[in-house]
Amino acid sequence: MYLSKEEKAEMFAKHGKGKTDTGSAEGQIALFTQRINHLTEHLKNNRKDYNTERSLVKLVGKRRSLLDYLTKKDILRYRAIVKELGLRK
Repeated sequence: MYLSKEEKAEMFAKHGKGKTDTGSAEGQIALFTQRINHLTEHLKNNRKDYNTERSLVKLVGKRRSLLDYLTKKDILRYRAIVKELGLRK
C-alpha cells in the first residue's frame, strides 16, 4: 500500500490519542482524508478508472458519516479535526 506502518502510526499519534489508538474517530478521519487525497490524485491521471472512482465516493461517504458522528457527540472535537485537516462541508 502507499502508506507504511510507521506513517500510519505517526498519523494516529498526531490525530488520535496515541500510536496504537486506531479506533478513534479523529484517527480514522485523518486516514480516510489521506486515502481520499491519494485517490483524487490518481483519478486526475486516470479519469476512466471507474472502480477507483467508486471507491473514492464510498470513502467520502464513510468520512462524512464519521464527521456527522463527531458533530453529534462532541462539537469541539469535530471543529478541531476539521480545522486541523483543512476540511470544509
